[in-house]
Amino acid sequence: MRYVKWTLIVAFWLLVAAFLHYTLPQRDIVRITDTYTTRVDFGNNSIFWSGARSGNAPAAANRDVFFIQTRRADGDVMVYRNQDTGWGWPPYFKFDTADLQAEASDLRSTSETPRWVAIRHYGWRNDYMSIYPNAVSLREVAGPDVSLFPWFNTILLVILAAIFWAIWVRWRRFRRRRIDPLLTEVGDNFEDAGDSLRESRSRFSRWLKGSRN
Repeated sequence: MRYVKWTLIVAFWLLVAAFLHYTLPQRDIVRITDTYTTRVDFGNNSIFWSGARSGNAPAAANRDVFFIQTRRADGDVMVYRNQDTGWGWPPYFKFDTADLQAEASDLRSTSETPRWVAIRHYGWRNDYMSIYPNAVSLREVAGPDVSLFPWFNTILLVILAAIFWAIWVRWRRFRRRRIDPLLTEVGDNFEDAGDSLRESRSRFSRWLKGSRN
């Protein structure tokens, strides 16, 4: 039973960590190599794509999607999608997809004359499932070694940790004051009932032996 309990606890926190890692913003320092638009047919991975652009009728099975191709300082390639989040989840309230695509196109550069850009995004990149992180904003930076501290993530995680700690402390207090005494009382009642049952059996056994004699 103890192993089941800890397995459930670990599984729960893994899901929480995966949810936060997908949802919270991240920044990459990259060089934009190209921007393009392509028609995407959504399948089993449709949960990882945003809805139709704000103000447009929702598309059923496919949609034109903006993409931003980039290359990191170490030579690795990263491709981002560029879609509105609108009023949905995650709550980035992004409505400027076309403007962001124009900015990305203007910041394209070559390896000979690189222009480095900090792209703020959320989501994951997975080649097998054909999913891409969604670019939320971008700005030009001095170089690939620029360090940007994640203030938003740090503050939010501290707030979430404080909320969890407060709930956990209050739950422990409530359990000690209310639940544990109740469980102890129920256990004592079961123990008393068991003693009474054993005593009744003993009396019945003695009576039965006496009646046989």
